Amino acid sequence: MRLSGKKVLSFVHEDFEDLELWYPIHRLREEGAIVDLAGEDASFTYKGKYGVPATSDFAFQDVKASDYDALLVPGGWAPDKLRRFKEVIDIVQYMEENKKPIGQICHAGWVLISAKILEGKTVTSTPGIKDDMENAGATWLDEAVVVDGHLISSRRPPDLPDYMREFIRVLEEN
Repeated sequence: MRLSGKKVLSFVHEDFEDLELWYPIHRLREEGAIVDLAGEDASFTYKGKYGVPATSDFAFQDVKASDYDALLVPGGWAPDKLRRFKEVIDIVQYMEENKKPIGQICHAGWVLISAKILEGKTVTSTPGIKDDMENAGATWLDEAVVVDGHLISSRRPPDLPDYMREFIRVLEEN
C-alpha cells in the first residue's frame, strides 16, 4: 500500500475514454490511495465512450484542490468539455503552482492547454493533438510516457501500464 494516505482527484465528464479513467483509478486504489471523481454535477453518472459508467463524488465547484495530492485528467472526448469550466482550469493551475503530480493521457492535454501550463514543458499525448500541444509551447515526444517534473503524460490506452508506473512513482516521491 505505497500510496496509503494519498488523495487523488480525477475529472470526469461525458465521453471519457473508459480505460483511461478506470485503469488509473483501480491502480491507485490498489496502492492504497483515495480517488475521488469530480464532474459538472455531484452524484451524476457519466457514460464513457464505450458505455462504461462513472458516478461523480463531487461537483467541480465543491472541490477544494488543496485537499488533494495529485490530479488525473482522462482522455476521450471529455477533455473538450472539461476545459470549458473555470473550476477545472483553477484546479489544474493550483496543482501546477504547487507542483503536485498531474497525470494526463490522450486528449487530456487540451485541458492543460486551456489552463496555460504547458509553456516550456516536455509532454506526449495522442498524436492527434501534437500540434495543439506544441502551439501551447510544449515540446512533444512520441513516447509511451513522458515525465517532466510533476507532469506525467501518456498517449493512449496501450501505454497505461507505463503511464501508471511513472504516475505512482512520482506521487510516491511527492
